[in-house]
Amino acid sequence: MHNNQTSTRAQIHTLIPAKTRRAPGKVWLVGAGPGDAELLTVKALRLIQSADIIFYDQLVSGDIRALFPKSTPAVYVGKVKNHHSVAQEDLNQMLVDHALTGLTVCRIKGGDPFIFGRGGEELLTLRQAGIEAEVVPGITAASGCSTSADIPLTHRGIAQGCTLVTGHGETTLNVDWQALAALEHTLVFYMGVSRAGLISSQLTGAGLADTTPAAIIENGCRSNQRVVTTTLAELAQAVDKHQVKSPAIIMVGHVVDLHSQLNARALVNSHALCNSLSA
Repeated sequence: MHNNQTSTRAQIHTLIPAKTRRAPGKVWLVGAGPGDAELLTVKALRLIQSADIIFYDQLVSGDIRALFPKSTPAVYVGKVKNHHSVAQEDLNQMLVDHALTGLTVCRIKGGDPFIFGRGGEELLTLRQAGIEAEVVPGITAASGCSTSADIPLTHRGIAQGCTLVTGHGETTLNVDWQALAALEHTLVFYMGVSRAGLISSQLTGAGLADTTPAAIIENGCRSNQRVVTTTLAELAQAVDKHQVKSPAIIMVGHVVDLHSQLNARALVNSHALCNSLSA
């Protein structure tokens, strides 16, 4: 964790030096991508390094937090299941309050702010308050993690599209399962590990074959990335057996079969190279 981490508004104000500027500052809603610091955009890195204060999420990796200037206050406002360090409404107001003091605020989020990142809610609050705000896109988990795991989101003859679905919900998921099952798309579920059994039963109940390949990508794009391949019928069992923890995404579709094919080809090529070098 960053040395200046805090989680209450009262503590935050003690971190901020008084500003003499009268004009409001600006808030940047910055996508950090899935975890690999080298996948940050040049613009994102520049804004991190030039901000007066940084607000960051649970999904912003340690490698990216290490890029925060040590002299810049960095405030943890993350959310994990059943625990929010700062309520979203309070966070929205914090962004407004700090911008009104003339600060340049970097609100950095894992992935992309506009894909299950509540970036739209924060941007609306800021614009309604008359605060200048801009969104900087980041690589979303579906794209970054699938690529890192050698599972294409689309592939000619296998999947002509992909659909991103939130697996998070207070009680149940408000999802049209029949429509998802009929799409013949690659399905990517964010925040769905705890709902793996529900995802499996609903999709098979809607007509998707229980033998449909599925993959769970844990800590995608990070040094401790893990890929578990299974079938839709055994998805929940795989989560339990391998003790999968968040952050993780679930992919469902025949593109998952390419993971083993691509890795088998890489292994064959590696062996051929070693044999040629030793010859």
